[in-house]
Amino acid sequence: MTILLSDPRVHAVPVHDDGEPMVELDDSFGPAHAAVRASLAQRLLLARDRLPGGIGLRVVEGHRSLADQRAIIAGYAAQLSALHPGLTDAELERLTSRFVAPVAVAPHVAGAAVDLTLVSTADDRELDLGTPIDATPEDSGGACFFDAPQVTGPARANRELLARVLGGAGLVNYPTEWWHWSYGDRYWALRTGAAAALYGPVSARLVTA
Repeated sequence: MTILLSDPRVHAVPVHDDGEPMVELDDSFGPAHAAVRASLAQRLLLARDRLPGGIGLRVVEGHRSLADQRAIIAGYAAQLSALHPGLTDAELERLTSRFVAPVAVAPHVAGAAVDLTLVSTADDRELDLGTPIDATPEDSGGACFFDAPQVTGPARANRELLARVLGGAGLVNYPTEWWHWSYGDRYWALRTGAAAALYGPVSARLVTA
């Protein structure tokens, strides 16, 4: 059964932030220059080195501000409320958390998560992963879920490649979003059995060169 970020077990994980700095990913990860915790950046390098020749990683988002996180939550929750009138607050939070994390446990806000995809290094073309990054469950008919059965062929093979290299580097996937991978946050701690999360909310102003 999929554990969502709204699950009380995620919220119960303690955070022992070790103060690790944020760093900016360089051009080799794409034009976004996403900010992430230093250890996450190191693990992304390790994962990329394990990819077959001709394939690279493109990171489209890393750290996200609290304000941006709240705005995404509000926008998606409004869409869900329109689609499903009469939802309780708890039901709305659970459905919303399939696509965007509650602020208190949001991996992006901690600098602990990236949204990424695979690219051909020959022509910088994004490979087929079944859906665009940030496709909602509603827009994609559930194909955004990592294990969506309707995703087959090259898209399935590319997802499995992501899982091998990123999982091998210590990252965990959020199962409702094939593109979302994290390290050191509360969800990572719950999935890996770590005693505590390594990172809590952090300001992008702390990024080092």
